[in-house]
Amino acid sequence: ALAREAGLDFINSSDHNTHSSHAHWAEVAEDDLLILLGEEVTTRNGHVVALGTAPGTFIDWRYRARDNRFGRFARRIRGAGGLVVPAHPHATCIGCNWKFGFENADVVEVWNGPYTADDEVTLAEWDNTLVAAVRSGQRAWLPAMGSSDAHRDPDVVGTPQTVVLADDLTREAILAGIRAGRSYVAESSAVELTFTAAGGRGAHAGIGERLGVAVDTPVTIRLDVKGAPGCTPSIVTDQGTLFTGPALPDSGEGTIEWQTTPSYAAYVRAEVRHPAAVPGLPGALAAFTNPIFLGE
Repeated sequence: ALAREAGLDFINSSDHNTHSSHAHWAEVAEDDLLILLGEEVTTRNGHVVALGTAPGTFIDWRYRARDNRFGRFARRIRGAGGLVVPAHPHATCIGCNWKFGFENADVVEVWNGPYTADDEVTLAEWDNTLVAAVRSGQRAWLPAMGSSDAHRDPDVVGTPQTVVLADDLTREAILAGIRAGRSYVAESSAVELTFTAAGGRGAHAGIGERLGVAVDTPVTIRLDVKGAPGCTPSIVTDQGTLFTGPALPDSGEGTIEWQTTPSYAAYVRAEVRHPAAVPGLPGALAAFTNPIFLGE
C-alpha cells in the first residue's frame, strides 16, 4: 500500500538472510505493481542485495571478506537471474561497511534512504570507479541505483527510488535496464529528469549509453528537470562538476544546456541538489543520473 501511495511501479522484496516471504507476495501483486523477489544478504563485512532472483532462492550470509567465498555466492545470485548489489557501502551500522570490493558487483547502491553523509561518500567513491574505467580504456562500468531500504511503517517507501528506462514492466526488462545503467535516482516520484547528449550528424545518446563521436566533435548536453523547486542542477564529468545552472523556480521546472567535446569530458552525468544546509558542504541530492559516455 505504501509503495502504491508513493507512485511506484515496482518494488524489490529483500528480507535479511531469508527467502521465507517469497511465497506470499503473489497475494498482493497486481498489474499496477511488479514485485521482484530477493534477499538482503547480511554478511559480517557488509550487506549485499540479491536483486530480482528466482522465487525460493536463498543466499548464505555466513562469511567474511577474508574468507574469499563471496565470488561463489555472487555467481549464485546471477545464476538465479538476479543482480549483485552492494548496499549502503559506507553505512555506520555494525557490520554494514562494505569490505568485498566491487569486482563481483553488477550495480552499487549509491543512495540509501534519507540522504546523509555516508551517501555523499558513496557517491564520490562510485564516481571514482567511472573515472578509473575511462582512464583504463574499459568499456565496462559500474552503474548506480538507490533504494529507500524501508523495513517497516513509518519508514518512507520510495525515498529514494530508482527510475528505470525499461522496455516494459517485467522482471527481465527492469533488471536489464538497471544492469545497463539506463536509470536515474530521485527522492520521489514528483522529480523527473530527461538527460541527453547530442552531436555530430544527428547522433544522440541517453542515460547509460555512449555517444560515439570523434574526440573533437562539439557535443550538446541537455538536462530537463521537473518537480524540484529551489534545487540546483549541475553537470558532472570525469574532471568534476563543470557546469552548474541557476536554482530552479517555484514551479520546480527548468532546463540547462552545456557544450563540450569528448576530449574534454569522457562522460557526463547530472545532479540536482537542494540548497546546502551546512556551509561549505554540498546540499542533499534531489536526483542524480547514471552517466552518458562520450567518444568512440
